[in-house]
Amino acid sequence: MNPTNFPLEVNPALPAALERLADLAVNLRFSWSRRTRALFSSLDPRLWHEVGGNPRLFLRCVDQEKLELAAADAAYLENYRKVLSGFDTYMGGNGHDDGGQQVAYFCAEYGFHESFQIYSGGLGVLAGDHCKTASDLGLDFIAVGLLYTQGYFTQTIDKDGSQVAHYRDHARADLPVEPARDGQGREVRIVCRVAGRDVHAYVWRASVGRVSVFLLDTNLPENQPADREITHKLYGGDSSVRIQQEIVLGIGGVKALRAMGIDPAVWHMNEGHAAFLTLELIRELMAAHPEMDFATAREAVAARCVFTTHTPVAAGHDVFSHELVLDHLGETIAALRLEDKDFLALGSASRAGVEPAGADHRFNMTRLALGASRYHNGVSRIHGEVSSQLLADNWPQVPPAENPIGYVTNGVHVPTFLFQPWVDFFEMSLGSSWQARLSEPDFWKRLYEVPDQLFWNVRQSIKTEVLKGLRKRLFAQCERSRLGEAHFDRMTRWLDPAAPNVLTIGFARRFATYKRATLLFHDLQRLARLFGDPQRPVVFLFAGKSHPADEPGRELLREVNALSASADFLGHVVFIEDYDIALARLLVAGVDVWLNNPISPLEASGTSGIKAAINGTLNLSVLDGWWAEGFDGENGWAVATTPAGPGSNETDRDRDDSNTLYELLEDRIVPLYYERNEQGVSPGWVAKSKRSMVSILPHFNSRRMLDDYLHGLYQPAAATGKALAADDYAAAGELARWKQQVHQAWEGVQLRGMGDLPSRMAFGAGAKLSVTAALNGLQPQDVRVELILRRELPQAGVVNPPCSSFRGGEEVQLPSGAAPPAAFEFTGATDKSGAHVFAIDCAPPWCGQLTCQVRIVPTHHLLTHPYEVGLMKWL
Repeated sequence: MNPTNFPLEVNPALPAALERLADLAVNLRFSWSRRTRALFSSLDPRLWHEVGGNPRLFLRCVDQEKLELAAADAAYLENYRKVLSGFDTYMGGNGHDDGGQQVAYFCAEYGFHESFQIYSGGLGVLAGDHCKTASDLGLDFIAVGLLYTQGYFTQTIDKDGSQVAHYRDHARADLPVEPARDGQGREVRIVCRVAGRDVHAYVWRASVGRVSVFLLDTNLPENQPADREITHKLYGGDSSVRIQQEIVLGIGGVKALRAMGIDPAVWHMNEGHAAFLTLELIRELMAAHPEMDFATAREAVAARCVFTTHTPVAAGHDVFSHELVLDHLGETIAALRLEDKDFLALGSASRAGVEPAGADHRFNMTRLALGASRYHNGVSRIHGEVSSQLLADNWPQVPPAENPIGYVTNGVHVPTFLFQPWVDFFEMSLGSSWQARLSEPDFWKRLYEVPDQLFWNVRQSIKTEVLKGLRKRLFAQCERSRLGEAHFDRMTRWLDPAAPNVLTIGFARRFATYKRATLLFHDLQRLARLFGDPQRPVVFLFAGKSHPADEPGRELLREVNALSASADFLGHVVFIEDYDIALARLLVAGVDVWLNNPISPLEASGTSGIKAAINGTLNLSVLDGWWAEGFDGENGWAVATTPAGPGSNETDRDRDDSNTLYELLEDRIVPLYYERNEQGVSPGWVAKSKRSMVSILPHFNSRRMLDDYLHGLYQPAAATGKALAADDYAAAGELARWKQQVHQAWEGVQLRGMGDLPSRMAFGAGAKLSVTAALNGLQPQDVRVELILRRELPQAGVVNPPCSSFRGGEEVQLPSGAAPPAAFEFTGATDKSGAHVFAIDCAPPWCGQLTCQVRIVPTHHLLTHPYEVGLMKWL
């Protein structure tokens, strides 16, 4: 008979001199304050490691004696006071001049720190960086998400090389959260209607510096057992669980903010998971104004909603069956006063009730978000272009390059991912102002003045520290798998902290097929030859998880692990278990080269390469995502590739791309790394590493990213939302009625003819052009007739600015050799048929062969984008 285990917890009491350790433990600023983390870890380094760097759990487990000793230690108390002073100064700092317009940011996952496992990968880490940077800048910013009981899984690899997913519940007392409270100090609970029943949610608050992140939790005794599971597992369960999670996130998230008296000026949906929030905002407005129709309410809401898409393929967008949507949202549909078919159309690309050919008859969350927002962006220049094509049927008559989808290229939170020796080095070499000057390109050119030996020494010291950390992980990995010390020695023979002079290449990311983790293995004999030179050894470090339901991704993991265990590659190919933020911080800073070889253009952004670059690690990457903007020819290496698409052959593409990788490694990367001077430094490598930091740090940090969001999206959305809400939403009603009128009339709108256009003219001479337009009941002020001039140049292509399409003067993306559309003026005349006559003085700005086109579009002063309506006709 087995004995019964009775739980018992004994907690230490914080000495009065250290009582504010509790404040530091519950604020996630510790995730980017190394001094704060060191304050905890110095009390008991072993325990700190055993609790996974979780300060709240640490304070529940640390020995009372160690706390008492620290409280009597003058040196510790002095450090404690310095950390507290820095914390208080930070928390009380001045806010950014954001116009006093509050932004509410919604996301399904957040990656703040490895000890707070409510994230799975890049989307969550980016959301975490977004919140951290909003805090650093002092923006009026809040965020909303879900508090998962288990979150995402931890990973081990079994003896067959297969991934094993482990889930465990996290006690709320161990997490950096506190109850959210309303204005009267009461704990916040909300009720969300899901499939005709009440689902209760408790609201927690996580403090991320100065930003509050509100997290909803359905694991409550008043809920049915199935409803308690809604916030149990991140990206777990079937489509029924997923839609319930997204209802709680979107609709429940709005209710949670309202329960606390919060009324943001701007609502930001980070991916389509949160798109149901727009339905709740529309419902609220219609309930408060019973005379308001759905179209008016949607215009008012959409004006202040921002939507960011992160998905470059149609299959990646969240979709639900119509039956599931109607079953779960029936009461919401009734409150919106919509017929089922009209509601379902919100989740498609249909316009005026007409679906495009080949439409997917499922409810698409991206389509819902697009229709209920007026500000949309991808997360890199290429991704913005891909998204504008992928979602072009939302604006069916507008060329994809001109539709409303723009882009803000991702950046990373430098204080989180910059390794501490670099921080110390910048303080010493560049001065204490370096963080305030993060986005100043000229400032960072001072790195070129740093002696190569000093720069190399910093890199090598970091590599030494990282190798020590990796060896600890690998030792635990071998011990758990019952592999002996001899195997560990063979596995780590080139990972020697005492001699960190072996070229080390890292590949760490989600194992999905399009990321091509095994591209390097295309020619194993050639790869073995590359590894076979004992004078120039090479090590490849792999890490990453595959979604448990993604069998092709799991097979890639097995293939990597099988090769790493083979006699020819043992020690040269190493897989490290359980990729998380902690391991990411080590790898991006400690490897020499960061490898990224996805199928182009399927990488939305790929910010791990940025984290590597700011640490002086060189990128070897396909020109996709952020790297297409970051690569300048000298700051790393680009892998030329054939983009995926019609006519591309997958086998040929992978063969050609792997051959390019081998050639770069054999001819450039390996020789350059081992081309050392008498001091053991590779001057050529240092030059590239400096160039990488100088060119990437100022442009791809999250401060630049937030600044682009603030000025390009948040402030315009706040202003437009305010304008449409004026005079009891009179402007929103005007715009909704005008759009309805335009859609009804547009089929009958025609451009009929243009006056004689000379085939040749002298530069500067100009010509007066006229065109007639039958408007089918619309007025001349309802349309804009545009003249498009283009040069006939063989190499003309679209020239988009780097990092953001929303900066002043850069909103219009034009082919080189194309002029901005010029507007005809209504002459006041009509022809015999009643068509209106428009005219323009045409003076081409170039010489040479030109093409001239004329088109007509609807226009209204309240539109947020000139082609928002999606209608356009050409002569």
